[in-house]
Amino acid sequence: MEWLDTLMMSLGSIRANKLRSFLTLVGIVAGVASIIGVMTGISVIQSTLEEEMSVLGAQTFQVQKWPAGGFTSDDERRKAMRRPPVTIEDAEAIRRHTTLVDSVGSELWEFARTVRYRGESTEPNVVICGGDPQYSENNTHYIELGRNLSEIDLRAARKVVVIGSALADRFFPFEDPIGRRIQVDGREFQVIGVFAPKKSAFGAGYDNYVLMPHSAFMKVYGLTDQEGHRRSVNVTVRAITPALVNDAIEETRQVLRRVRNVRPGEEDNFEFFSSQSLIDNFNQVTAGVKVGAFVLGIIALVVAGIGIMNIMLVSVTERTKEIGIRKSIGARRSTILRQFLLEAVILCNVGGLIGVAVGFGLGNIVALFAGFEVSVPMEWAVIGLVFCSMVGICFGLLPAIKASRLDPIEALRYE
Repeated sequence: MEWLDTLMMSLGSIRANKLRSFLTLVGIVAGVASIIGVMTGISVIQSTLEEEMSVLGAQTFQVQKWPAGGFTSDDERRKAMRRPPVTIEDAEAIRRHTTLVDSVGSELWEFARTVRYRGESTEPNVVICGGDPQYSENNTHYIELGRNLSEIDLRAARKVVVIGSALADRFFPFEDPIGRRIQVDGREFQVIGVFAPKKSAFGAGYDNYVLMPHSAFMKVYGLTDQEGHRRSVNVTVRAITPALVNDAIEETRQVLRRVRNVRPGEEDNFEFFSSQSLIDNFNQVTAGVKVGAFVLGIIALVVAGIGIMNIMLVSVTERTKEIGIRKSIGARRSTILRQFLLEAVILCNVGGLIGVAVGFGLGNIVALFAGFEVSVPMEWAVIGLVFCSMVGICFGLLPAIKASRLDPIEALRYE
């Protein structure tokens, strides 16, 4: 009952001094809201990007000439340019000489191209992929209408395409696209399939593209790119099970080192990446932002804690006579200390709860305007409230000790 009485007195004191309590809350709300807001915003972006970077699926990885995360220096860029391109023959070697892999696909890419149908043309923003029948499953982008590419399409270099849903919606809103002929960069291709929509938070990038046999792609676009360099193939490799991905990567590495004549002791002249490695790189980049936001939030909470301590010290001075009366009728030091400490902790946690709510709202503004999924990182709410309690205890302790040590006689004389 003593703890309950102390709690009720603390709440009564907070209600009786509304302005002081409000001013105390402001700093706490600002500190917690800054932490929660930034963490929520990062969580919103991160969860969306992780979903979009998972295009390869849990058991698929990719082999390519270029680093997946781009270049960190000019030296790295020059070193990558000196590498021989990854070829379709490399993909065939992986297919023949690996035992932990059940699907190998080859991809070539062209960007900023146009597609026409009956006089209507897209902007030069369509992505062209030269692929094979393995493309769909290895990239977790499945056929919704019509059929996939076949091995016969590949061997005969047929001028057939599977189009993204954005192109199907644009050119064929009221008719069946299967069998229709479209012009890809001025060359006629027959539509044999349509991909299912694949949500992208950054536009229609996943749906605004065309897949054709890589044999037809090379006839149309040649063996060299626009800069005169020999094209390098992206090879998608799917392990038999997700648990075997790392072993499949190592097996693929040994095959490629042998067929690409990489000597013992030399580093690989090709790159691996998977959805998970891409996600890990992104998380590594955002880790610094999280630490910075956390440090700034803690600084704000410490400043707010100093404000709480000053306000509570003023409160002790204002309530000196009250403390003297309570002590004179038998209140113990521990009771006075608990009351003032409890007031500080309650104020901090009320401010923390408001700050959490404000932070969630501010952080999810990103989601509302960008069309991302709303995220509520509860772990950061718990962390924020724990820090609020610590701030309340640390900065409320000095005023509480001062109040508990007041001499009752001197306190009663205080005016």
